Amino acid sequence: MISKALQSAYFDAKPDATIPEQKVVFGTSGHRGSSLTTSFNENHILAITQATVDYRNLQGFGGPVYVGRDTHALSEPAQLSVLEVLAGNNVVAMVDSNNRYTPTPAVSVAIIDHNSQVAKDSGALADGIIITPSHNPPQDGGIKYNPPHGGPADSDATGWIANRANELLLSGMTGVKRAEPNPKIFDYLNHYVTQLDRVINLELIRSSGVRLGADPLGGASVDYWGAIADRYQLDLTVINQSVDYQFGFMSLDWDGKIRMDCSSPYAMASLIENRASFDISTGNDADADRHGIVTADSGLMNPNHFLAVSIEYLYGSRNWLE
Repeated sequence: MISKALQSAYFDAKPDATIPEQKVVFGTSGHRGSSLTTSFNENHILAITQATVDYRNLQGFGGPVYVGRDTHALSEPAQLSVLEVLAGNNVVAMVDSNNRYTPTPAVSVAIIDHNSQVAKDSGALADGIIITPSHNPPQDGGIKYNPPHGGPADSDATGWIANRANELLLSGMTGVKRAEPNPKIFDYLNHYVTQLDRVINLELIRSSGVRLGADPLGGASVDYWGAIADRYQLDLTVINQSVDYQFGFMSLDWDGKIRMDCSSPYAMASLIENRASFDISTGNDADADRHGIVTADSGLMNPNHFLAVSIEYLYGSRNWLE
């Protein structure tokens, strides 16, 4: 029932950009809200996508837009809105070939690989749109923009896009172009998984016999962990392969809300409780650009400690120039 109510409100409620709570506001590279509070609705996504097209035209980005979505209930209708505007502007949209969920890292790798094959001044640079509110509760939706470098957009880009989107909302959507979606398909999963061993020594992990557990927390990595385990013959167990718009399998966060926050000991409680089953286990947020690490001996790691050790290792083993 929650998905029906959210999706109905997504199309029916019309935001008023003179009300601060209903304006487009980009936070960490994206806009988030709920259709039930008129902060994430069809007009928001139409306006944001048109503003993104206007921005990329201004920057001279003429390649395809790689489009991904997570498992939140609002992500599917929002993707339809994105594809309508991209089609209306004759922008090539790349969507998952299996009509499945797409982690942000898979979109990023697709953008980077495309752009490595074209000249920077060719006008053929690709970028991306990912429909996700990250770890936010089930009733929320989100959308973010990844420029040609593949990572999150900076505040100059998001500020421009947000301002332009609010102008479109205030104008009654004048200037928003829509058409029947006509995306091209792209095998995000195979493209990502098959080149993972170029950046990670997966043979060493396999031969070590380390026992790994991975919990997608109901998010977009749900198909990816099993594919990684199968291809590289890892001792890796996908702990929960469920996808549920209500995320009813999640333990409640500190304030009693459901969040797929892999840095929270409350949201990661099930992994922590079963930590002895694996040497290392991990959980992802809904678009899989964040992770939490749980070890058998100490439980949930401080992410800054893990990142510091990872950075030290990479700089010491990859011969990176300073």
